Amino acid sequence: MKGKVALVTGSTSGIGLGLARALAREGAHVMLHGLGPAAEIEQLRATLAGETGVQVHAHDADLGGVGEAARLVADTERIFGRLDILVNNAGIQFVSPVEDFPPEHWARIQEIILGSSFHAIRAVVPGMRRRGWGRIINLASVHGLVASPFKSAYVAAKHGQIGLTKTVALELAETAITCNAICPGYVRTPLVEGQIERQAQLHRLPREQVIRDVILAAQPSRRFVEVEEVAALAVFLCGEPARSITGAAIAIDGGWSAR
Repeated sequence: MKGKVALVTGSTSGIGLGLARALAREGAHVMLHGLGPAAEIEQLRATLAGETGVQVHAHDADLGGVGEAARLVADTERIFGRLDILVNNAGIQFVSPVEDFPPEHWARIQEIILGSSFHAIRAVVPGMRRRGWGRIINLASVHGLVASPFKSAYVAAKHGQIGLTKTVALELAETAITCNAICPGYVRTPLVEGQIERQAQLHRLPREQVIRDVILAAQPSRRFVEVEEVAALAVFLCGEPARSITGAAIAIDGGWSAR
């Protein structure tokens, strides 16, 4: 991927940061994206650039805002001169019974997950067509394939993301641009680690029992997917051996969606 340019949304922590790091290690220049303390993000940017020797920039677009995803793509193309790999990873969650689900949370989840994916893809495809190559990856979820209670907005957005993936893949099938979705189950991230500690305190259970019987109850493997596994799949999808894989929703979920 030497000389390619990748934009990974929601990439200042967790899965997104792992994806950005893996692409940079393969030689791609990277646009990081995320909200948070500027000093911390600058440290991340400088560290990644120093570790890999590629160009790394950072952007703080709020993808819940009108036009922000398109601006993020345009700024990436302006700064690097091109954009070859788009990974739509940004997302938020809110848990509530559907009858109590706040409409404002529904709207923001749809915009950040599904809306921003659409707007970013819409903005990036013309340049990919001109250059004759591109890779689009939507970081969906096992919840794009199956549902769980109390997550109506997230499940709906992730199912929509997979539908968007298939449609874009069909529209671009005769080009060298592919569009795929990766559907992870529970991935070991700092956010999930925090959930483990809270559940252990709430249920007064040992940490390992919380992992096995609470957090991973739906994941038959009873082990977390590691960020590095998701990143390795993304790197493969960006390579030439994956040029015929498009429109796929690939589960990496320890057997969850096989039930």
